[in-house]
Amino acid sequence: MRILILEDNDDLALRLVEQIADNGFEVDRVATIREAGEKIAAITYSLAILDRRLPDGDGIRLAPQIRSLQPNARIMMLTALDDEDQKIAGLDAGADDYLTKPYNPKELMARIRANLRRADGAVTPITRVANLCFAPDSREVTVGGKAIVLQRRELALLEALMRRPGRVVQRDRIFEDLYGDHEDLHWNHLNGVVSHLRKSLKDAGARVEIHVARGIGYFIATCD
Repeated sequence: MRILILEDNDDLALRLVEQIADNGFEVDRVATIREAGEKIAAITYSLAILDRRLPDGDGIRLAPQIRSLQPNARIMMLTALDDEDQKIAGLDAGADDYLTKPYNPKELMARIRANLRRADGAVTPITRVANLCFAPDSREVTVGGKAIVLQRRELALLEALMRRPGRVVQRDRIFEDLYGDHEDLHWNHLNGVVSHLRKSLKDAGARVEIHVARGIGYFIATCD
């Protein structure tokens, strides 16, 4: 799952990115409404966390664009505007949640998890390949019923592959899921994550293999 943060304060943005990334999510950060609009038009997000007082306007202005382009994305306001009328205005304008600064980091993560659950309360089915299971809602990975811990990008890679087990996932899409639009990164970075994930799954006893479709991408399937 990828989260967009719109925050113009560099120090706060850095803390937010580190905290959310440490909890296993992919994060993109921008500082202006214009930059956020460009991201929303190009990349799929599960959640957008928006500040309100920004150099180029009120972050809530993005709500209609998000609803139009990504109707399944959730919107959380994270702002110092704590007046009751401001909260009501933010929610009425399209936000799903409204958290004021200063905030409790634990509460922020709890709200993020709550917002990422389906609004109708349905649970996304667990994906299984041999004895490997992935639960999209909790992002828990188990092998033979035993939970295993993966590094952040290993988990993002596994999530991309487990969405389409047995089918090739394009390399460009995987790279975007893992790194966003970091043009300075080389394909070797992705190859390294694939190698680490293969080892982690093998060490855990998973009866699966990550295969290469040369020039196209990767897919995960049961070992022969």
